[in-house]
Amino acid sequence: MHTLQVALYFTAAALSTGGGGRQRLVAGAGASLSNLGRSAIMQPVSPDLPDTNRSNSQRQSVTVAVEVMPEAADLPLPDYQTGQSAGMDLRAAIPDAEQITIPPGQRALVSTGLRIALPPGVEAQIRPRSGLAINHGVTVVNAPGTVDADYRGTVKVGLINLDQEPFVISHGQRIAQLVIAPVAWANWQIVSQLPETSRGTGGFGSTGQ
Repeated sequence: MHTLQVALYFTAAALSTGGGGRQRLVAGAGASLSNLGRSAIMQPVSPDLPDTNRSNSQRQSVTVAVEVMPEAADLPLPDYQTGQSAGMDLRAAIPDAEQITIPPGQRALVSTGLRIALPPGVEAQIRPRSGLAINHGVTVVNAPGTVDADYRGTVKVGLINLDQEPFVISHGQRIAQLVIAPVAWANWQIVSQLPETSRGTGGFGSTGQ
C-alpha cells in the first residue's frame, strides 16, 4: 500500500446530510483511511471545473474517501458514465497486468485495488454489468454484494461464468457496477399477529405468470 499527495473528488449518488453540492477531498502525503479525519480538508469544488455528463443540480451526493492500492494506480477512479447513471463501473486491478481466466461454471474473486470509507448511513452495492451478463454469461455471484460503511478492506468482486466458454479478464476491464445507497436500520417489534392485507401469504408465483 502506498500514499500519495492527492487532491481528488469522488462523489456518489445517495442521501446526504448536508447541501447537494460536490465536495473535494484534499489529503496530504501520508494520509490514510485511519487518520483521514485529522489530515483531510473538505472544501467546495469550484463550479468552473469541468463536469462532463453529470447533472449535479438534480443529484444529491456524499463524499467517499478512497485509497488506491499499487495495482490500481494506473486505473481511473470509478465514475458515472451518464448524467443519470445510478452506478459507477468497477475495473479489475490485476497485479503485473496479468489475466484471470474463469472456466465455465466456475467462480473468481477479482480485486478492484480500491479501499473505501463510506460515511455512516450508506452502503455500496456491487451489481453485475448488463453487457457482461447478456453477452458472456458473467455475473456477480452474490448480487448484489454489499460493502458496509465500517469495512476497510480492498473492494473485491465475486464473479461467476455461466457461459459454456472460458472468460478472460484483463487488467483495467470493467467487471461490475458500484451503487451507493442509503441504509435504514430495523428495530424488531414482536407482535402476536401481523396486520392483514389483501395479499396475505401469497408468494412464489401466486399472482400468475
